[in-house]
Amino acid sequence: MMYGKREQNQEKILIVDDVETNRLVLEEIIQSMGCIPVLAENAKEALEMVLTARPQLVLTDISMPGMDGYALCKALKGKEETKDIPVIFISAYDDPMDIVEGLSLGGEDYITKPFIPEVVQARVGVHLSLHVAKRDLMEMNRRLQVSVSEQLQQMEQEKKSILYALAGIAAKNSAYEKEHMERLGRNCRIVAQGMQLSPLFEDKISDTYIDTIELAAPLCDIGNIGIPMEILQKKTGLTGEEAAVIRTHAEIGAELLRDLHVSNDYNDFISTSIDIANYHHENYDGSGYPKGLSGEQIPLAAQIVAVVEAFCTLTGRQSMSREEALDFMEKDVGIKFNPDIFSICRKILRQLC
Repeated sequence: MMYGKREQNQEKILIVDDVETNRLVLEEIIQSMGCIPVLAENAKEALEMVLTARPQLVLTDISMPGMDGYALCKALKGKEETKDIPVIFISAYDDPMDIVEGLSLGGEDYITKPFIPEVVQARVGVHLSLHVAKRDLMEMNRRLQVSVSEQLQQMEQEKKSILYALAGIAAKNSAYEKEHMERLGRNCRIVAQGMQLSPLFEDKISDTYIDTIELAAPLCDIGNIGIPMEILQKKTGLTGEEAAVIRTHAEIGAELLRDLHVSNDYNDFISTSIDIANYHHENYDGSGYPKGLSGEQIPLAAQIVAVVEAFCTLTGRQSMSREEALDFMEKDVGIKFNPDIFSICRKILRQLC
């Protein structure tokens, strides 16, 4: 699989491993992608090389003499000039706690030895593309400050397109169909329209809000792009450590979206997307994650998505009828779901798709 060969501006990948054989194997894989490998024998050497080579991604072993891979990642994320460089850990161990620790330090992914070239290429390709897209988006933000209104609208649409492309990758990694994302957006719109007609919500739901939540809802799980695919697609039950890895997707997605904040109307879309990505797994009784918020502490858009996403999953993946899905969800009303939003869903059930 070729990442995309270029005669100029080839992406550089810094490979950090104290074992020469591993460096050479990874060097060959990276070269086959059309990228430029830069090799370092230890973390200290890597910290020096990263400032001169300016790599677009770092592949680092965890277990190394002196400074290990975790310490290297922490050092990179602690400096303004290197904090945005994606870090992928490589290790002979696949203990979920190692993955949790690496992600908590700001690492983007985890690859186990022995290396499977196709796996390395896929993981590196995804995170390299994400890094390049993020870099391009930040450059677009800078240009927006001096753009005329027509250019502003065009760039904002390009950003949305990139976000939806990333959300599509995240959904595919989670084994969700594109149709699921589209239904989620449409049904959030329908529910928001129903809420607008209720005295309980009429002062909170505007026509603009309805348009925005339809566009923002499909980005709810965009953070899954940073979760190892073998955990997302695991067929058996998750261990406690693996579940902890899964839960990090909410904050990963919110952080990605925060980097795109600009000004004026576009921020309505981004702000709503951040609320949804970060809080759609909060439960109405405070038992959810990542913050343990409850009731009205949870942003309204996230409360709507929580109900609608459960409905879409039950009527999609589990092939329940609309009535069966809501009957199944009934037991979680007041626990996971806002009772008033659920009640409105009952009333407009025939309109949901």
